[in-house]
Amino acid sequence: MAPPPHKIKDPALAKEGRARIDWAAAHMPVLALIRREFEKEKPLKGLTLAACLHVTKETAVLMETLAAGGAKVALCGSNPLSTQDDVAAALAESGIHVYAWRGVNEKEYYQCVDWALEHKPHYTMDDGGDLVTRLHTTRKDLLGATKAGTEETTTGVHRFRAMAKEGALTYPIVAVNDAMTKHFFDNRYGTGQSTLDGILRATSILLAGKAFVVAGYGWVGKGLAMRARGMGAHVTVTEVDPVRALEASMDGFAVAPMKDAVKHADIVVTVTGGKWVLGEGELANVKDGAILANSGHFDNEINLKALKAMAKDVVEVRPNVERYHLKDGRNVYVLGQGRLVNLAAAEGHPPEVMDMSFANQALATRWLVEHGKDLKPQVYVVPEAIDRRVAALKLEAMGVRIDRLTEAQTKYLEGWQEGT
Repeated sequence: MAPPPHKIKDPALAKEGRARIDWAAAHMPVLALIRREFEKEKPLKGLTLAACLHVTKETAVLMETLAAGGAKVALCGSNPLSTQDDVAAALAESGIHVYAWRGVNEKEYYQCVDWALEHKPHYTMDDGGDLVTRLHTTRKDLLGATKAGTEETTTGVHRFRAMAKEGALTYPIVAVNDAMTKHFFDNRYGTGQSTLDGILRATSILLAGKAFVVAGYGWVGKGLAMRARGMGAHVTVTEVDPVRALEASMDGFAVAPMKDAVKHADIVVTVTGGKWVLGEGELANVKDGAILANSGHFDNEINLKALKAMAKDVVEVRPNVERYHLKDGRNVYVLGQGRLVNLAAAEGHPPEVMDMSFANQALATRWLVEHGKDLKPQVYVVPEAIDRRVAALKLEAMGVRIDRLTEAQTKYLEGWQEGT
């Protein structure tokens, strides 16, 4: 059966959504340049692209850039709580096949994924891996047309590398997350700022003086710890990787096991991409009044099932804030149902940082159209030329100039005969 043209909450929200998209576009100059190229060259003409991304104003700018390049675009949400319904309405009005609304249940979520896939995409664009995994499991009937894809997040890249290792991946995937102009900036500066934005919008608390625990010291953890300290919080990092733990310690943060760190924590935020980082044992040690949040892709970093079993009742005390009143008398507060707090309780990353991430998505997709037929079903890094072009364009947009190597300097760096 053919999918509906779109499925959204309310078409009447389109005007408000268009204003949001225009605001984001005005702060995404690199993607604006790529859109002008795409409009002129039509590198995606005649192709269908299915994307499973957070349906935000920044994503909308990317989707319309792909459409300007000639693609037929189908978009579904990659998280039940991250869709901005007004943006979805505006995209539907502009001709994008969008299937998303805030608050979908699990059945509705995967129905939206299926509708996007039923457009029989030549290329996929994923954020977390649900679209590609669905295509390789319950929707294998739709695999035939797909040539290649891209992945936005650490979580999705891990999933696809595991698939490739097992021989389950049937087409090449470019790991946009691993581009320098993505994870150095989006993961660090974008998530660092937007996670605090979500926490503050949900709670309105003061961060200065609070004991703030960051679980995980990858690029997201680095950015969050840096920003929390900048707001005056006393930051402790928990890690399982000795190198990252050592780095956190030398960056000036306290480092401790989670079971110990939570005993004094006012706020705990998980950003690992792992499961049950706050498990039953850790939750037993959480102090009364603690706020728990997650900024990893999936909602399983906090074991909410275990927490609920420990509770007498669960009550929403503010939008995006649930109080778990535990049987031993403690109150624990969970933000955004344990989902990505920067999107569940705020608007996600600022457009300036998504400008680089989505520039990589657009250019990597064009590169796959041109070179994908020569690639094996593995996970590939973004070509260095694309990564450096995005950086150069961003610097130009910011009005920042840098030096260039002279011919003599280049010759010296490429040679071996000159020495002491």
